[in-house]
Amino acid sequence: MDIVVKIAQFIVCLSLLIVVHELGHYLFSRLFKVRVEKFYLFFNPKFSILRMKRINKKWRLSWFSKAVPEERKEHPEKTEWGIGWLPLGGYCKIAGMIDESMDTEQMKQEPKPWEFRTKPAGKRLPIMVGGVLFNVIFAMLIYGGILYKWGETYIANKDVTYGVASGPLGQAIGIENGDKIIAIDDEKVEDFGTITLQIVRNKASTITVERNGEHLDLPIDADTRIKLRKAPYGSFVSPRLFAKIGAFADTSSAQLAGVRLDDAIIAINGNPITFFDELRQNVSVNKGQNINMLVKRNDDTLSLTVPVPANGVVGIYPQNSINITHISYGLLESIPKGAIKGIKSVRDYFKDLSIIFSPSEKAYSDVGGFIMIGSVFPSTWDWHNFWSLCALLSIMLAVINILPIPALDGGHVFFLLYEVITRRKPSDRFMEYAQLVGLLLIFALVIYANGNDIIKLFN
Repeated sequence: MDIVVKIAQFIVCLSLLIVVHELGHYLFSRLFKVRVEKFYLFFNPKFSILRMKRINKKWRLSWFSKAVPEERKEHPEKTEWGIGWLPLGGYCKIAGMIDESMDTEQMKQEPKPWEFRTKPAGKRLPIMVGGVLFNVIFAMLIYGGILYKWGETYIANKDVTYGVASGPLGQAIGIENGDKIIAIDDEKVEDFGTITLQIVRNKASTITVERNGEHLDLPIDADTRIKLRKAPYGSFVSPRLFAKIGAFADTSSAQLAGVRLDDAIIAINGNPITFFDELRQNVSVNKGQNINMLVKRNDDTLSLTVPVPANGVVGIYPQNSINITHISYGLLESIPKGAIKGIKSVRDYFKDLSIIFSPSEKAYSDVGGFIMIGSVFPSTWDWHNFWSLCALLSIMLAVINILPIPALDGGHVFFLLYEVITRRKPSDRFMEYAQLVGLLLIFALVIYANGNDIIKLFN
């Protein structure tokens, strides 16, 4: 059932983003009186799940059809709306344009006034960027809606009062338990939860910590950043919490030994402890043995004997003692905040792409396809997560599409800008070859990304 929910969320989100993107192309085309022959959600090689046209104020529908009904061919000025069977994207077929349909026969005919190619570059340009623009606006609206409905919740770095618990990766670069994170590459840290992301995304080379009242700059190399991308939570740094019990694992030797929720652990085998990282360290060095755990419960102090399994974990989790910052926004506040967040997401995703193309970061091995994207959706339908992922994927779709690669919107924009600057229009034959090269490149990237997904399934 979990996989069904994931797939359903992925398909709904993908459908929304495709429709929004193609709607941007469609509306700008109609604005400049360019004919749109087809508008499809998903691709439809050989047959369509649904075809429909509005003729004489009535919608004519065909289900699971292989070809356009003859009577509808008499109305080429009407857009055919449809749903294909191959969920790899969608398309908006604009008359007089070399696109993924590779309709070269149309381009051999005399140009018509309603075709894309007869319009000046100043009108063709917004038609091509319309899809990207709509995806960015859509993401901004989603972010605004999320802020209005749920607000913003995070851990402010200033509230991590007792410093950090340093995991293996943190210790490897010199971070110690109790250190306070001050800055990354001299940029002050505001949101504690973004520390790892800031390091990876900005290819940071130093992290500044406060230790015993002094500031220390610790170096971060590319190897550490590579490990951080794949590291589980707590492997680098996490807020330092008191050794007070907040939850138990399903099988907890500590709970079976008599430890209870809200108990404060004050000593292990006579070693005084205050923080949970100290508790974890003292427990892990006694694998397969019994330990004496001194527990403070209300006004009582109890001495309990707790067996430590071979994995060195007794199945306890700390209470959260860190203040959680929550900010609520009104409607008028959420709209500009959503726009700012959308713009920041665009900038951040460009940084992510630069990491993928940076050989030293080796991020190309992390590139995934539909399986990876689908896996990020939760196994239960949560509207906050759903809309957050939709906004992020909308930004990703916009940024990827604006890259200057033939067959993508950015490739068409690149050639249009060339035309504007040089006042020379690339020939139709050149555009056909460029489109073909772009399609081959995109197919190669799709195969590579989805191949990575399949390989990871068996690793």
